Amino acid sequence: MPLYPMSRLSLPGRRAALVLAAAAALPLAAQAAGPTLLNVSYDVSREFYKDINPAFAAQWKKTTGEDVTLNQSHGGSSRQARSVIDGLQADVITMNQAIDIDALAERGGLVPANWATRLPFGSAPTTSVQVILVRKGNPKKISDWNDLGKPGVSVIIPNPKVTGNGRATYLAAWGASIKGGVSPEAAKALVGRIFANVPVLDGGGRAATTTFAQRNLGDALVTFESEAPLIVKEFGDNFEVIYPNRTLLAENPVSVVDKVVDKRGTRKVAEAYLQFLYSEAGQEIAAKHHMRPRDAKVAAKYAKVFPKVSTFTVDEVFGSWAKAQKDHFNDGAIYDQIISSGKR
Repeated sequence: MPLYPMSRLSLPGRRAALVLAAAAALPLAAQAAGPTLLNVSYDVSREFYKDINPAFAAQWKKTTGEDVTLNQSHGGSSRQARSVIDGLQADVITMNQAIDIDALAERGGLVPANWATRLPFGSAPTTSVQVILVRKGNPKKISDWNDLGKPGVSVIIPNPKVTGNGRATYLAAWGASIKGGVSPEAAKALVGRIFANVPVLDGGGRAATTTFAQRNLGDALVTFESEAPLIVKEFGDNFEVIYPNRTLLAENPVSVVDKVVDKRGTRKVAEAYLQFLYSEAGQEIAAKHHMRPRDAKVAAKYAKVFPKVSTFTVDEVFGSWAKAQKDHFNDGAIYDQIISSGKR
């Protein structure tokens, strides 16, 4: 408040007071005028984006002079995609499988069908691999996918119908079998045995982690490589990471949500946000969060952090994410047949 009532000031004094009041309000006005972005992402990417967001905000401020507010939404990947289709105003979507971004194109035209061609590496700035987390000492002697299907082994895997983590696990076990030279029938039988050993199908990767690490349910947890160090950090050094002989390369695709950014006028900052993920700074943050970087320089720097492992992609074994979804996860497809047959 001014020291004196406005009515007691002279005309020049009133003008000066108004100028001072306007000047004092400028920082707040500038901050309020800055863009706001919502990034809708999958369940286990929380900590990664907690570090990405302030780093990008600082760069955006330095480059443009604007403050940017970055909000996050996390959950099972398919549920997240469904929320965007149903109206959640996401400026960007950052997933762990292409099929969830494809859904935005197919069920609402929120992104173009060729969204994956707009950024390098199929619009996937980072990757991870599916690993098996076991309890200290590995009492069940688990070393590969086949071991998860043995009698007496309890496996924690999130629901493949609604989570990218669950789908990646299913496809990793199936694909590793095919790459090992077995028939599709034998691969299906293995996956059936594995899911028969799943006591509870959680709705997200983080919920599955809680079931395994906090509730102490299960002998093994299948999750992304990037999640394993977070589990040890949060719950203690009570676990070991097992790298299967062959495993799925999980690519993490990203896209602006075109209909939203064009409506909200946030396309420029949204595109810059995704491009930051490819920058050396963004790739460094990814590597520190145990996500495999695409940048060759950063990858070389962190080579000792990421064990070499034989990997395959969804396209390589299953044709495409769209075909894998249709053949395995749509209603009535192979996964539903496995569940309804009583093998779980």
